[in-house]
Amino acid sequence: MSKTVIALVGRPNVGKSTLFNRLTRSRDAIVADYPGLTRDRQYGTGRVGSSPYIVVDTGGLSGEQEGVDPLMAGQVQSAIGESDAVLFLVDGRAGLIPADESIAGYIRHFNKPVYLLVNKAEGHKKDVIANEFYQMGLGKPFVISSAHGDNVNEMIESVLSDVAHDVEDEDALDLDKHPGIRVAVIGRPNVGKSTLINRMIGEERVVAFDMPGTTRDSIYVPFERGGELYTLIDTAGVRRRKNIKEKIEKFSIVKAIEAMESSNVVVLVVDGSEGITDQDLTLLGLALESGRGLVIAINKWDNLTKDQRAKIKHELEYKLHFVDYAKRHLISALHGTGVGDLFKTINAVYHAAMKQVSTSDLNRVLEQAVLDHQPPLISGRRVKLRYAHLGGLNPPRVIVHGTQVDKLPQAYSKYLMNVFRKAFKWVGTPVMIEYKVTSNPYEGRKSNFTYRKGKSESQAENAYLKRKKKKKPQQKRRSS
Repeated sequence: MSKTVIALVGRPNVGKSTLFNRLTRSRDAIVADYPGLTRDRQYGTGRVGSSPYIVVDTGGLSGEQEGVDPLMAGQVQSAIGESDAVLFLVDGRAGLIPADESIAGYIRHFNKPVYLLVNKAEGHKKDVIANEFYQMGLGKPFVISSAHGDNVNEMIESVLSDVAHDVEDEDALDLDKHPGIRVAVIGRPNVGKSTLINRMIGEERVVAFDMPGTTRDSIYVPFERGGELYTLIDTAGVRRRKNIKEKIEKFSIVKAIEAMESSNVVVLVVDGSEGITDQDLTLLGLALESGRGLVIAINKWDNLTKDQRAKIKHELEYKLHFVDYAKRHLISALHGTGVGDLFKTINAVYHAAMKQVSTSDLNRVLEQAVLDHQPPLISGRRVKLRYAHLGGLNPPRVIVHGTQVDKLPQAYSKYLMNVFRKAFKWVGTPVMIEYKVTSNPYEGRKSNFTYRKGKSESQAENAYLKRKKKKKPQQKRRSS
């Protein structure tokens, strides 16, 4: 199911970032800063029940100069353009001001569903604080407090119930109808993604399979190679559209997120002539968040000088050390160098991520890992890892049960990840470890034992033992 995209718009300091953090339940938002695209947008994901969504936070609009701040209009325009709904935030304490009306007029031109949120309403009566905002003509406002969470859940549930159905009908892709390995090809503009996809499916073949219902211009290209079925997902489109005058391809963080979450394996394409840039690291962070298998392809390798090759190898070592499990390929999409080996790695990563592992094998490896390296002491007590089982695939998810496991340091979790990856050959895929604290069956049960009762029971037991000792010698004399 496709995710609903929600854009947050409003003046500065009306609580957009606070609402963003509450909706995504995270404070480490993804920041996208791409030349020629919108600047300083933050992207995050969330879920209400079975309805996932993507939140896009934008910079504040002043609404004072010619209606909308010209420096921020481009950012907001792109955010609204790729969204399914707009959450327009106003400050309930400040009341309705001309800048809000100017921004509202600007938003109306996009013909997107707009929901008015009156923020910072804690301590005020909802009806009173919302009255003056009815005149904006945006329907009944939601009175919320993004800082305290008041009415936020009710608001997002209402928005998703209105929008999510239409998004699913128009954009959802039934991936079950297309079995095979789904490969998302991501990368910055002009790094050779389209050239690589054309090379992977064959130079003589024209890509003409634009599947109806695919998400926001993403192109799904099914094909077969060596008896294996594949579906390549290109976030920018394999073919450039005639109405796009720029030479670079279109690019969107939202498209990348949706493509990766629809895939089994992610191929990150990097331009070797430019090295590892901050934009590449941002995309790499998105790939890690998706939890999919990862392959890194350094493109345009044939055009690099000896010094450039040495530099990019050095950058791969110290900039990408935290994803050492992902295999790197030095390729030329234009000439086809290394593309065949890329397929071999994609197959290996997919089959590793989908490999079933028995509970007995998991527990055997876990027991040996604990013997080799004991868990640390927490508050003077040793953490006990009792048993483990497989909780999911793509990525492999190991559920470990035990006492105090929720207090294990990150270093020990990383140690277990490496042990499991090596034991089961989970190459190219992240390994997720979740901990479940074993509950004490006697916790909360009140004992009727008292000191006096215990003392009397002990005395009775001692008296019984004494009587038993006296009887034994009498039995021996009678038998003799």
